[in-house]
Amino acid sequence: MVRNMVILGGNSHPKFVESICNFLGVAPAHRLLSKFSSGESRCEIQDSVRGKDVYIIQSFGADTDPSADRVNDYFMEVCIMISACKGGSARRVTVVLPLFPYSRQPDLPFSKAGAPLSKAPVDAKTDYTFESVPATPGPNIPRTAGLNNGVDLTDMMGSASLSNGGTRTPPVAMGPAPTTSGSQMGHYTTHDYDNPTLVTAIQSQSTYKYWMAQSGALVADLLICSGADRVITSDLHESTYQGFFDVPVDNLYTRPMLQRYIQRNIENYKDAVIVSPDAGGAKRATAIADNLDLNFALIHKERRTTNFSERQKATMMLVGDVSNRVCILIDDLADTANTITRAAKLLKKEGAVKVYAILTHGVLSGDAIARINASALDKVVVTNTVPQDQHLALCPKLEQIDVTQLFAEAIRRVHHGESISVLFQNDL
Repeated sequence: MVRNMVILGGNSHPKFVESICNFLGVAPAHRLLSKFSSGESRCEIQDSVRGKDVYIIQSFGADTDPSADRVNDYFMEVCIMISACKGGSARRVTVVLPLFPYSRQPDLPFSKAGAPLSKAPVDAKTDYTFESVPATPGPNIPRTAGLNNGVDLTDMMGSASLSNGGTRTPPVAMGPAPTTSGSQMGHYTTHDYDNPTLVTAIQSQSTYKYWMAQSGALVADLLICSGADRVITSDLHESTYQGFFDVPVDNLYTRPMLQRYIQRNIENYKDAVIVSPDAGGAKRATAIADNLDLNFALIHKERRTTNFSERQKATMMLVGDVSNRVCILIDDLADTANTITRAAKLLKKEGAVKVYAILTHGVLSGDAIARINASALDKVVVTNTVPQDQHLALCPKLEQIDVTQLFAEAIRRVHHGESISVLFQNDL
């Protein structure tokens, strides 16, 4: 029994809230979360929070019905509950977000297939070399040919007038000059726009780079402005997101529980290979491989630009030996499951006997369940940071790990002012 503690749960994951309350021996506080007829969120805290530590638990996962679009509604519930508790004179408000929302937003626009939509030049080269182009100037190094049209840029700039009132010299020939009746070819200066061919000859052909808003920073600001005093989350997609907050952030690791599952549920796991489906998750996968003393392999994803489309085609290449071995894919989040299903297909092609995918956050939005059922994956293991009841009913390959005890212990230690460093150890 923990005193002076109030547990408030949102509408996203009631079972998760109930399980945490059972571990702590605290009944969830009464609250009313609904919507007005206009679609605005409504919140009423029906228990007193004056002078107490309030813990607001809300998870974020895509609904199986894409038209529901409840992620933003869940976030508004959190912000309104935080503000209501601060207005009710709560001593401290801690937000518990098992899955941090908007943490996977890239800084480049991505297509559905996961390829960035960066536009490439039309006349992009394909015969690249590893030499410096142009060559670095130095003794006994041949002079470069200049521009593509054969004009030497040094001679061109040397013949330009250095002042508007100075004597102009004849321009350098740029190939076939355009014939214009009744006019003479003008002289070149650094601000001469009469002859566009001279200006465009030295202009760079860079392409516009599209950027996206950093939504994670905005979410952090909204939580702080609402009045949050602390944030507890798990396995952030980017650990640097903790720097967006001006309040303490506890990023819990589910790695010990994932390791325990490997040791207890995978036969002959000592002969298995830990595989990272991309370079971004290599550090996470190698940590598990080192702790379990297992071999490691990496799937390198290379994006090649096509000449006829702005989209980029991603190709996968395996680095490591998985022949006649059991492969365990390790990743923090699966949304559309496109990456892990393609990785499983590559591993089976390279001779893998079985392919497991062990993930922390199984969002599994869109057609992810259908893709997993039709893929080469033998089993997909996720935690219950996101509601999985509907996913488990639709996917026989799916299995769930309960991590509510980890969050309950973190809440208890934070409430009593104890250290939570023990939760980051691998022998939990």
